[in-house]
Amino acid sequence: MAVGMSRPRAARTAAVRALSDGAGASPVLGDPATGIGPDDLPDGLVVADENGKVVCFNTAAARITATAVSDALGRSLDDALPLEDLKGRRWWDLTDPYGGLATRVGQPERNLLLPGGREVLVSARYVRESPTGPVRRLVVSLRGTEARRRTELSHAELIATVAHELRSPLTSVKGFTATLLAKWERFTDDQKRLMLETVDADANRVTRLIAELLDISRIDSGRLELRRQPVDISAAVERHVQALVAAGQAPDRFLVRTGQPLPALWADPDKVDQVLGNLLENAVRHGEGTVTIDIAPAPAPGKDDESGTAVTVSDEGPGIPEESMGRVFTRFWRGSKRGGTGLGLYIVKGIVEAHGGTISVARGPGGGAEFRFILPVSTPAYLV
Repeated sequence: MAVGMSRPRAARTAAVRALSDGAGASPVLGDPATGIGPDDLPDGLVVADENGKVVCFNTAAARITATAVSDALGRSLDDALPLEDLKGRRWWDLTDPYGGLATRVGQPERNLLLPGGREVLVSARYVRESPTGPVRRLVVSLRGTEARRRTELSHAELIATVAHELRSPLTSVKGFTATLLAKWERFTDDQKRLMLETVDADANRVTRLIAELLDISRIDSGRLELRRQPVDISAAVERHVQALVAAGQAPDRFLVRTGQPLPALWADPDKVDQVLGNLLENAVRHGEGTVTIDIAPAPAPGKDDESGTAVTVSDEGPGIPEESMGRVFTRFWRGSKRGGTGLGLYIVKGIVEAHGGTISVARGPGGGAEFRFILPVSTPAYLV
């Protein structure tokens, strides 16, 4: 098995290789070494011989194309799989796999149409006896577009949410600035200060939203950069608690408990602050009673030979319904109380996992929500 390849993918790859490399035009049976046959593959598989006749049409291909296997086997490829591009042109006429360039090895995946306008993702591989020889087998992979449509729907929902969240503060900023410019002399200093403070708060709200969008983009694309350095997690928690107290929360609402000795933690301090800030603000805003923060050493996730630091934030509020716990870290989850974009916990999970850690949610001892994340020590190799 190739390094880094998952077992299902490796099995599928081996089966496709066996299907495409078999000799002659005999029935295609799959890979005897793994026991994987065409009908075991999750994607549609169509194989044509050197004459363009279909010799393999698996169950997934039949489902995707709505064509019976018996109707496809033995027919010419362009009849069994009448694909068109988005401009209505016959795909096999355009690509000409048997009579086209002798150096071509296949076709990259692209979106094509079946009769009736059904969309399908198609890729092809040309199997030749020699690098420039005639095509001996044509292996076609088919995939439905459901996953892509779900992704597009998620993106559309993100755009709609962002547009809605941006409209309110920008309307306020535009309204107050236009009013001040047009009627500056009519307002008292106190009125001007109130308007400017509102504009400043709304500008901060827009800035936070844009920062969230950038974080989501980096998390989804795997480009979230971490600038690791020593982090005093206890001091970071104390800073956030003091900031919440300065903002009007009662000092006795917070209980910080630290287990000793804590291992030295190497992480991105700004990202850790982002995680702590989100979890503590959620506990204050949506929870009730005492907010308890426990900091303790813990085994690093999935690494028996490395230590880590666990931070648990719990409150005494109504908690999160059991049926909703599986969706807490998804986009746009807001729980029973509206407000915010619903992106904070999604970003928190992405940051923790980028550090190699884990995060979970459960019901706390006081009945409220309990969030717990563990970060591995991640000491640089040159210090080990």
